Amino acid sequence: MSTDTQTQPGRVILDPTGERAIVARERVARPKTIDGLSIGLLDISKARGDIFLNRLEEELTNRGAKIKRYRKPTFTKPAPHDLRQQIASECAAVVEALAD
Repeated sequence: MSTDTQTQPGRVILDPTGERAIVARERVARPKTIDGLSIGLLDISKARGDIFLNRLEEELTNRGAKIKRYRKPTFTKPAPHDLRQQIASECAAVVEALAD
C-alpha cells in the first residue's frame, strides 16, 4: 500500500491499489450541495455491499441527488477501464461499497 501525501495535516490516506511508489494526487473539492448532482454508487461485488448502497441511495435521493448504480464484475480485480470511463463521464461524484 502506498500513502497519499496530499492530505490535510494529521490525515493519511492509504491507497489500496498496491502501487510500488507514492503517487501524489490532488484532492478534488467537495461540492457545495448534492441537490441535483449525479452521484454514482459502485458495488464492488462483495457480499452485502448492495445493502449499504441501497440505504445510501435512499439518503442521497432524499437530499436531492440523482443516483446512478454500477457494479464491478468481481471484487478481485480493479473496475474495467470502460466502466471507470462511463462513471467518470456520467457522474460528478462516486461512492464505492466495501462491505462483507
